[in-house]
Amino acid sequence: MTAVGTPKTIAELMAQAYAMERDAVARYREFADVMQVHNNPEVAALFCALADQEALHAEQIAGAMGWAAPPASIAQRAPGAPSLDDAHYLMQPWHVLQLALQAEQQACDFFGGIAARCTDDELREAARELEEEERGHIEILRTWIERIPLPAGNWDDDPDPPRYNE
Repeated sequence: MTAVGTPKTIAELMAQAYAMERDAVARYREFADVMQVHNNPEVAALFCALADQEALHAEQIAGAMGWAAPPASIAQRAPGAPSLDDAHYLMQPWHVLQLALQAEQQACDFFGGIAARCTDDELREAARELEEEERGHIEILRTWIERIPLPAGNWDDDPDPPRYNE
């Protein structure tokens, strides 16, 4: 890839997309584990479902590229996976979907930026297709968000907060 992170080949672009999907899988599974530890099974299940969806996307990319094994690690990381710092042990499904929506928007913007910078028509078209796929994910998440009530204003109040004894 070039210094600004624009891939030069379809293989580089798809390796980036694959890495983003795998990063999201790992992060969502990590969130699910944290939510289980904090006895928040509903949110843990939602994170597991998101991880499964991202894993499927990664498998689809690998299959389309004919990769028997994942591509070698890429030099520059791209946005897409939310940070564990964004999680709260009392978060609710609405919060999970907001994190996922933010991640999908970052991925959409990332691929749109690549498409805007590409001079190769085939590469630009592939980046646009990935951008459109991410837009589809955004619309699905927005539909889910519309179905879920907003959390109460005191959603993070805990009368018995965790205590860490060293």
